[in-house]
Amino acid sequence: MLNDLDERIVHALAEDARRSYADIGQLVGLSAPAVKRRVDRLRATGAITGFTVRVDPAALGWETEGFVEIYCRSNTSPETIQRGLERYQEVASASTVTGDADAIVQVFASDMRHFERVLERIAGEPFVERTKSVLVLSPLLRRFSSGGA
Repeated sequence: MLNDLDERIVHALAEDARRSYADIGQLVGLSAPAVKRRVDRLRATGAITGFTVRVDPAALGWETEGFVEIYCRSNTSPETIQRGLERYQEVASASTVTGDADAIVQVFASDMRHFERVLERIAGEPFVERTKSVLVLSPLLRRFSSGGA
């Protein structure tokens, strides 16, 4: 569990992973070396698992968005689903869910044909029994980014 100071550091990095330790230190009231020690500790304990870039799919020309429900063959683990999906750069997020489907996947593509190709590849994964997809017409409300720090 993170203490308040560590949580503030993580939020600062989530906002901008390129932010300097000195800048974060000013925000949280610590020196740059103290922030670095805390970040190193958070990485060592696994609280911070890495740093990444969040890209707006529209910047890649990917303005077709859909959700794919995945129905898996029996005894498919969440880890198997994750390993199968993480190599698709078009997959923005994937989660196991309650209900009939085993997982739901958010996909961005350049156009309908691109979306269809991604859907076909996902459906062809050995653990997938069937899929069901819907396309997004107009996003109405988005409060959270799908990317991590």
